[in-house]
Amino acid sequence: MTDTEKNSVTELLQQAAVMYSTQEIADEFQVAKSTVLRWLKGEVIPKNYITERLHNMISRKITARSADILKGDFTFIDLFAGIGGIRRGFELAGGKCIYTSEWDTYAQKTYTANYPSEKSIVGDITKVDADTIPDHDILLAGFPCQPFSIAGVSKKNALGRPTGFADKTQGTLFFDVARIIKAKQPKAFVLENVKNLKSHDKGRTFKIIMETLTKELGYTVDYKIIDGQSWVPQHRERIVIVGFRGMTGFSMENVDIPQKGQIKLESILHKTDGSEPFLPQDGDKYFDFHKNRVHDKYTLTDNLWAYLQAYAAKHRSLGNGFGYGLVKKTDTTRTLSARYYKDGSEILVYQRGKNPRRLTPRECARLMGYPDDYIIPVSDTRAYKQFGNSVVVPLFHAVAEAVKPYVMELIEKEQQIPEQIRA
Repeated sequence: MTDTEKNSVTELLQQAAVMYSTQEIADEFQVAKSTVLRWLKGEVIPKNYITERLHNMISRKITARSADILKGDFTFIDLFAGIGGIRRGFELAGGKCIYTSEWDTYAQKTYTANYPSEKSIVGDITKVDADTIPDHDILLAGFPCQPFSIAGVSKKNALGRPTGFADKTQGTLFFDVARIIKAKQPKAFVLENVKNLKSHDKGRTFKIIMETLTKELGYTVDYKIIDGQSWVPQHRERIVIVGFRGMTGFSMENVDIPQKGQIKLESILHKTDGSEPFLPQDGDKYFDFHKNRVHDKYTLTDNLWAYLQAYAAKHRSLGNGFGYGLVKKTDTTRTLSARYYKDGSEILVYQRGKNPRRLTPRECARLMGYPDDYIIPVSDTRAYKQFGNSVVVPLFHAVAEAVKPYVMELIEKEQQIPEQIRA
């Protein structure tokens, strides 16, 4: 086998491993799972004859996925899409995304790596004519939260900058959501933001949002602050606002929320007992499979660890709660933020006999509820920012499942209206 042929079969194996489990590949070729793992790690080069069968496996999966997307039960658009967390939740519920907008080019890179069928992501939504957006059943929007978040408000106040709707660069983006809702009249919308949105500016910001959605746009709206730790080992409270065109009887109490605290940190950490799955898209970027441990670069240096301890001690003496968040395997973490790349202080994993370490980007993906086949094509710094700005995926799957029956009922009613009347 030539070097070119070896590279070709290895690349095909890696593609297949993103789509299938190691056991499924082993079953396909009637070999042991350990053999497939050796193929993937490059320890053994498989025979060239498997190339055609690998092509067939990949084609079958792509065809199946395309069919699933085409037969979506309902349609939605994904605004301020980030890396597609809300989208994933609604696709799991049977939805089909027909329009995406995200301005950050690095987020676009991650988004398209995971949604390769996405041919065109629209950038700046403020420059988009709402009439050019396709008709859709549900509008999804995780509009920027920095103007309303506790951290964002503190930073902007310190710099003498405006916050909330006075923030002309981000705070007013809600009104772009509103103008699209007004123009397209979706059957429903789902909006996401930080918990602090409700209390920002003594409640005046949230009052304006609710009046816009109900009085100006005429939607029936309900909202709820939901903590992600019902699904992942992370305390992450976000406000979810759901609106329907007309009365449907929907309530946020319909969202099935598991009991908090059932999922522990160890469920998302790299396994050091030899059972950590080899992910072809990651390779050994985050984990040393020969030594069965996370790479040393994620362990804090002595200087950084000393600084964080001194910083925490200083603020404790002043009666403040600032400091690092040290967690063990049975704990729940603090909220992962976009600043995690700086020092990792909000979530530091305890290591016996060593300085604590940051989470790896793969662990951050798991902490947000992304599956292991989710591709991370960017640098660690960018990945930390993206996951810190993302949503807890299974939370939005639960929201989608609660919203779906009411949307389907509206779709069914609409289909019963004679075509001449609809026109």
